Amino acid sequence: MFDHDAGLPEELIQIRDTTRRFMRKEVKAAEDQVPHDAFELPEHLLKPLQEKAKAMGLWAVRSPIEYGGGGMSLLATAVIAEETARCRMGAYIPACGATGSNPPAPMLLGTREQIERFAVPAIRDGKKAFVAISEASGGSDPARSIRTRAVFNGDRYVLNGAKMWITGAASASWGLVFARTGEQGQRGGITCFIVDGKPKGMTCREIPVIRSWSPYEVVFEDVEIPVEQRLGEEGQGFALCEKWLVEGRVPYAAGTIGIAQAALQIAIDWAREREVFRSKLAEKQAIQWMVADSEMELRAARLLIFEAARRGDAGLNFKTEASIAKVVATETAGRVVDRCIQILGGMGVSKEMPLERWYREMRIKRIGEGPSEVHRMVLAREMFNAV
Repeated sequence: MFDHDAGLPEELIQIRDTTRRFMRKEVKAAEDQVPHDAFELPEHLLKPLQEKAKAMGLWAVRSPIEYGGGGMSLLATAVIAEETARCRMGAYIPACGATGSNPPAPMLLGTREQIERFAVPAIRDGKKAFVAISEASGGSDPARSIRTRAVFNGDRYVLNGAKMWITGAASASWGLVFARTGEQGQRGGITCFIVDGKPKGMTCREIPVIRSWSPYEVVFEDVEIPVEQRLGEEGQGFALCEKWLVEGRVPYAAGTIGIAQAALQIAIDWAREREVFRSKLAEKQAIQWMVADSEMELRAARLLIFEAARRGDAGLNFKTEASIAKVVATETAGRVVDRCIQILGGMGVSKEMPLERWYREMRIKRIGEGPSEVHRMVLAREMFNAV
């Protein structure tokens, strides 16, 4: 593999290389035993990988050490996210679930009792959680689109409404639901609630999409939420999740670059061996330029991701940088995977290769974590309003 360290300190290069070896030697061997479109590993394959990841310090890397996580920086998280995405199901779950998961960061702003009850088991045991913000009325402008409402009644809230495109809702142990407790159209009128398990009145409906796994519509009908499961004060919902939403775009972007880099390596290996019209594909200028363009674009996207991560680690405002990184990385990854399929021809769309699956996944990545158009709109607004 043609490697580029992108100015990383030696410690992060070692973490990157350790993660890469783990993915090649351990995770790939397990993933090769499940069907092409599988989106999880069976327990007998997953548990040994998880134990190895814990021993290597690759478990829940962004979560605080005191709760059982790795306590790593945002930059380290991005580096690891790129490497753990380099598997067939990497666009859905890093390292096929081998490295555990970090609970939604707003949960760590809860009370001690809330953290111990929900966040710690999620970190320690890899229990999944969902986050429900988007609704059918629009996911990119939640201040106006959220119509799910929570009404206070005695010692509890009564939740009614529906959420759309919610990842992992059916299999999660708990989730965070953002509901309206104030006036429509006000960000200050949104409150966050912890929904434990599958309470009475909550139902999940799978929404089939182009990728191998599906999000859900989650409906709440008179679901009772004890007041102690309100996260923060009324009206603090967006204040609790704002930094988390920004930060999440960094490893999200890094994961797409990891997949695209893996696709590029497959295309390079293929072009070295494939012979057409009496010479190797790798000798054709058209192929050389596709490979060169892909590498240049991936490097540029990676540097933007690292810039956003470094600003975040320094405590600086990195909302703009995270948005830029997310748009550039997801759009670059889509182009690169598309080129790699073209290089392989018919084999590129065959399910003998992961490329066609990644192609489907990359199309969705331009929508998740905020569509490209919304990030462009926000960036342009900031530029026009700059003094």
